[in-house]
Amino acid sequence: MKKALIICAAGMSSSLMAKKVTEYFSSQGKEIVLDAVSATEGGNMIKDSDFSLFLISPQTMMMLDKFKKMGDEAGKPVVSIPFQAYIPIQSGIEQLAKLTEENLK
Repeated sequence: MKKALIICAAGMSSSLMAKKVTEYFSSQGKEIVLDAVSATEGGNMIKDSDFSLFLISPQTMMMLDKFKKMGDEAGKPVVSIPFQAYIPIQSGIEQLAKLTEENLK
Protein backbone atom coordinates (compact mmCIF):
# COMPACT_ATOMS: atom_id res chain seq x y z
CA MET A 1 0.00 0.00 0.00
CA LYS A 2 1.27 3.45 -0.92
CA LYS A 3 0.74 6.42 1.38
CA ALA A 4 0.68 10.15 0.74
CA LEU A 5 0.25 12.98 3.24
CA ILE A 6 -1.39 16.35 2.71
CA ILE A 7 0.16 19.15 4.75
CA CYS A 8 -2.34 21.94 5.39
CA ALA A 9 -2.68 25.07 7.49
CA ALA A 10 -4.94 23.45 10.10
CA GLY A 11 -5.62 20.03 8.60
CA MET A 12 -9.42 20.26 8.45
CA SER A 13 -10.03 20.79 4.73
CA SER A 14 -7.17 18.45 3.99
CA SER A 15 -8.73 15.70 6.07
CA LEU A 16 -11.85 15.91 3.93
CA MET A 17 -9.83 15.81 0.70
CA ALA A 18 -7.69 12.92 1.99
CA LYS A 19 -10.80 10.92 2.84
CA LYS A 20 -12.48 11.58 -0.51
CA VAL A 21 -9.38 10.78 -2.57
CA THR A 22 -8.71 7.61 -0.56
CA GLU A 23 -12.31 6.53 -1.24
CA TYR A 24 -11.82 7.33 -4.93
CA PHE A 25 -8.68 5.18 -5.10
CA SER A 26 -10.48 2.35 -3.31
CA SER A 27 -13.35 2.51 -5.83
CA GLN A 28 -10.72 2.17 -8.58
CA GLY A 29 -9.19 -0.89 -6.91
CA LYS A 30 -5.98 0.99 -6.05
CA GLU A 31 -4.18 0.62 -2.74
CA ILE A 32 -3.27 4.26 -2.15
CA VAL A 33 -4.15 6.05 1.07
CA LEU A 34 -4.01 9.77 1.81
CA ASP A 35 -3.94 11.34 5.24
CA ALA A 36 -3.58 14.93 6.43
CA VAL A 37 -1.78 16.91 9.13
CA SER A 38 -1.30 20.54 10.03
CA ALA A 39 1.74 22.48 8.88
CA THR A 40 3.12 22.46 12.43
CA GLU A 41 3.34 18.65 12.26
CA GLY A 42 4.36 18.49 8.60
CA GLY A 43 8.11 18.92 9.01
CA ASN A 44 8.40 16.08 11.50
CA MET A 45 6.29 13.85 9.30
CA ILE A 46 8.59 14.42 6.31
CA LYS A 47 11.61 13.46 8.38
CA ASP A 48 10.18 10.58 10.43
CA SER A 49 7.27 8.84 8.72
CA ASP A 50 6.59 6.08 6.22
CA PHE A 51 4.69 8.33 3.80
CA SER A 52 6.11 8.23 0.27
CA LEU A 53 4.75 11.59 -0.91
CA PHE A 54 3.94 14.92 0.70
CA LEU A 55 1.34 17.21 -0.85
CA ILE A 56 1.32 20.88 0.16
CA SER A 57 -2.14 22.50 0.26
CA PRO A 58 -2.83 25.86 -1.39
CA GLN A 59 -3.17 27.48 2.05
CA THR A 60 0.35 26.40 2.95
CA MET A 61 2.16 27.49 -0.24
CA MET A 62 4.26 30.04 1.62
CA MET A 63 5.99 27.08 3.32
CA LEU A 64 6.57 25.09 0.11
CA ASP A 65 10.30 25.87 -0.18
CA LYS A 66 10.89 24.89 3.45
CA PHE A 67 9.05 21.58 3.02
CA LYS A 68 10.74 20.87 -0.34
CA LYS A 69 14.15 21.29 1.31
CA MET A 70 13.13 18.85 4.07
CA GLY A 71 11.85 16.44 1.43
CA ASP A 72 15.12 16.66 -0.51
CA GLU A 73 17.06 15.88 2.66
CA ALA A 74 14.79 12.91 3.42
CA GLY A 75 14.74 11.70 -0.19
CA LYS A 76 10.96 12.11 -0.45
CA PRO A 77 8.99 14.15 -3.00
CA VAL A 78 7.12 17.26 -1.88
CA VAL A 79 4.57 18.61 -4.37
CA SER A 80 2.23 21.59 -4.31
CA ILE A 81 -1.48 21.02 -4.86
CA PRO A 82 -3.01 23.40 -7.41
CA PHE A 83 -6.16 25.12 -6.21
CA GLN A 84 -8.34 23.34 -8.80
CA ALA A 85 -7.26 19.96 -7.37
CA TYR A 86 -8.22 20.99 -3.84
CA ILE A 87 -11.98 21.24 -4.23
CA PRO A 88 -14.12 18.44 -2.71
CA ILE A 89 -16.11 17.83 -5.89
CA GLN A 90 -15.55 15.04 -8.39
CA SER A 91 -13.25 17.02 -10.71
CA GLY A 92 -11.07 18.19 -7.80
CA ILE A 93 -10.92 14.70 -6.32
CA GLU A 94 -9.89 13.21 -9.67
CA GLN A 95 -7.22 15.88 -10.22
CA LEU A 96 -5.74 15.33 -6.75
CA ALA A 97 -5.78 11.56 -7.32
CA LYS A 98 -3.95 12.02 -10.65
CA LEU A 99 -1.37 14.36 -9.05
CA THR A 100 -0.83 11.82 -6.27
CA GLU A 101 -0.34 8.87 -8.63
CA GLU A 102 2.03 10.80 -10.88
CA ASN A 103 4.30 11.65 -7.95
CA LEU A 104 4.26 8.50 -5.82
CA LYS A 105 7.49 6.49 -5.87
